[in-house]
Amino acid sequence: MNRKTIAIIYILGAVMMGNLFAQEVKLPAPDRTGGMPLMQALNERRSTRAFKPEALSLQHLGDLLWAAWGYNREDKRTAPTAINAQEIDLYVVKADGVWRYDARQHALIQQDDQDRRAATGTQPYVASAPVNLVFVADSTRVNRAGYVEKWSAVNAAMMAQNAYLYCASAGLGGVVRGAFDGKVVAEALKLPAGHSAVLCFSAGWPQEQPTP
Repeated sequence: MNRKTIAIIYILGAVMMGNLFAQEVKLPAPDRTGGMPLMQALNERRSTRAFKPEALSLQHLGDLLWAAWGYNREDKRTAPTAINAQEIDLYVVKADGVWRYDARQHALIQQDDQDRRAATGTQPYVASAPVNLVFVADSTRVNRAGYVEKWSAVNAAMMAQNAYLYCASAGLGGVVRGAFDGKVVAEALKLPAGHSAVLCFSAGWPQEQPTP
């Protein structure tokens, strides 16, 4: 086998691997009319750190992602960002791999097919939580010094509160997390240069705790 043939095989293999991780899952349209009244959802909002192993349905997952960071108008989102930068990307880390939420298409784009959940935090429940959301700031979208350091975490926190309220409304459990190693997360999610994780959120069906 000559070098030219080897090179062609290598290129074809790289293309095939790229296509492998280009899988797209279209999510069901979000249910924008149902749910719990706001004041009741606020009353029910709480942090959950123990989850049942069962996966969320695509409807629940799609509604969660839309609530956190979907489009509710032509070019505006369900959560605000300073100077309308919209610099946050939302990654979804599950047992079946790493996915990026395409809010415009309301779809999941696969980035990796390995279970990377444990890499998204230091807490013991993270590795088994059905869904771990990672809010990633893209500094290349903001032409303002210090923006990411000052505002991206604030923007992500607003999105996380939306996720909390959706979880309360849908009977799901959720918890916002700041205990993670940014370098580990960046490597696990294969984040491009200029992208950094600023906040995480675990979600799933709450596991009932035994009575002491």
